[in-house]
Amino acid sequence: MSSDKLGLIAGNGKFPLLVLDAARARGEQVVVAAIKEEAFPEVEQHGAAAVHWMSLGELSKLIDTFKREGVTRALMAGQVKHKQIFSSIRPDWLMAKLLFSLRARNTDALIGAVARVLADEGITLIDSTAYLQPLLARPGVLTARAPTQDEQRDIAYGRQVARHLAQYDIGQTVVVAEAACVAVEAMEGTDATIQRAGEIMASLAGASALARNLTVVKVAKPNQDMRFDVPVIGTSTIGTMRRAGATCLALDAGQCLMLDGDAIVQAADEAQMAIVADPAGDWRPIT
Repeated sequence: MSSDKLGLIAGNGKFPLLVLDAARARGEQVVVAAIKEEAFPEVEQHGAAAVHWMSLGELSKLIDTFKREGVTRALMAGQVKHKQIFSSIRPDWLMAKLLFSLRARNTDALIGAVARVLADEGITLIDSTAYLQPLLARPGVLTARAPTQDEQRDIAYGRQVARHLAQYDIGQTVVVAEAACVAVEAMEGTDATIQRAGEIMASLAGASALARNLTVVKVAKPNQDMRFDVPVIGTSTIGTMRRAGATCLALDAGQCLMLDGDAIVQAADEAQMAIVADPAGDWRPIT
């Protein structure tokens, strides 16, 4: 157990709640900086030492709060929508200065710069998965059913496409059918991408088109920084896949959080889906 307090920068979803529970189970005192536009109200019901609500862009307030509370280590957990970051943010002077200095207006550039500012102030940003290692996807077939030969072909193609997207911080998810890319993720998020793929397939004319099954491939970025923007799935992902007509999900082992644990696999088994996690490995150009 560390003598200093842990800072938790909380976005939306279950991720920050799980981190908070896991840290408290280790005897840690956790100070939560809850993002007003994103964090769930339930964050106040999980025994944090303190919860401070602040808006996106209030970087000075974040630093002042953590320093006052004695925080020297912090982690980011929970989604902050990409479009929210660059359309709804109202920066204070420090965040405005940081935004002005960015060469690229993408999530990695912004959060990486925030991490450097925090480090300069004596606050180290640690891996967001540090307290949730058991929930990282383990290697191999995770479901009762393994991918079919056709699904394996779609996974291989989808991985190549997804890795090229991820290196440019466009998105980390692609949806494939019959070795053709149906949808790619941009700012809308994984579930919205899967839903859009289902709508595209449903709009195609002819019984043969409707019979095609979708394979979802979600990857980590090349040299994924585990401090932020780690790939995450939950039972909601399986529900969205089921409604869209997707039958297979491929993940990067050790780099994707399965937030609902075994419940995800159970939901996939009930839907007769396959989930497989492979080492990220190297990507190569599509030929």
